[in-house]
Amino acid sequence: MKELIEIMARTLVEDPEAVSVEETMEEDVIVFELRVAESDLGRVIGREGKIAKAMRLIIRSAAARLEQKATVRIID
Repeated sequence: MKELIEIMARTLVEDPEAVSVEETMEEDVIVFELRVAESDLGRVIGREGKIAKAMRLIIRSAAARLEQKATVRIID
């Protein structure tokens, strides 16, 4: 799932080298912390957060297939 987030983020941003994803565990939820260049933050979040919501939905769905819980946190 980490690679999936990286691929999605890199296709959205202008500086793909600045994209990084760290995986942490909080209680029983896998949290993927996504970092991008400050200038690309709006591209990853999207209007009214629609892109961020879509990324979280995809990751939650992928995790559910593996009987896990996961989310994406965008770090600014």
